[in-house]
Amino acid sequence: MKISWFSCLLLLLVLSSSPWSTLADNHQEFIQCLSHSNQTYYTPSNSSFSSILQFSIQNLRFNTTETPKPLVIVTPVSESEVQQVILCAKKIGMHVRVRSAGHDYEGLSYVSEVPFVIVDLINLRTINVDVNDKSAWVEAGSTIGFPAGVCPTVGVGGHFSGGGYGTMMRKYGLSADNIVDARLVDANGTILDRVYMGEDLFWAIRGGGGNTFGLVLSWKIKLLDVPEKVTVFTLDKTLEQNLTKLIHKWQNVAPRFH
Repeated sequence: MKISWFSCLLLLLVLSSSPWSTLADNHQEFIQCLSHSNQTYYTPSNSSFSSILQFSIQNLRFNTTETPKPLVIVTPVSESEVQQVILCAKKIGMHVRVRSAGHDYEGLSYVSEVPFVIVDLINLRTINVDVNDKSAWVEAGSTIGFPAGVCPTVGVGGHFSGGGYGTMMRKYGLSADNIVDARLVDANGTILDRVYMGEDLFWAIRGGGGNTFGLVLSWKIKLLDVPEKVTVFTLDKTLEQNLTKLIHKWQNVAPRFH
């Protein structure tokens, strides 16, 4: 069976151009869908796109020209706007990456191998404290340390959904141990709290990793009594300076700290 050079060229053009045309179509459809809610978003043609994308990147391996870039970065200011983003992405088939603060050395909140949009929760930072109940509702874009405590670029969204390891967990446990409720948006754009999501899903979002079981909007945490003065310090030692002996001594005394 003979195939003319023209047919081969035509086939090559179809195979090479289809993904790009589909990508462009999806991009425009997504923007059009977002326009109904007057959301703030950034595309690669926007002068602020690069600065918005890069400002929180900690691992420079994911800040190169070869790193896949989002088609759109959306910065919602309310729960309803987050719902709209999820619904638009689902309708058009766009992959969603969620970034609470971006302290993410694996790039899971801002890199994908398929066309994607970043939902940046930088504007969702409200914290409502109930002093009598000793609890607080904390939106996922907040960067307060609990119980990590020493790194101001860690967002509670990623920290809590990863379980919440920190320097104070010997005394206070993991962050997951202190979470009593949460509000998330599922793939259908529905907002669920602990009662409506069920205990299995509530268990999964407290350690199963971010961007996995839904987009968590906010967390309700138990507050803990802390001293009026808290001291944080760092100590740099090398192996030549008996670092291993120092670690061994620390392991002997650390359990006594309360």
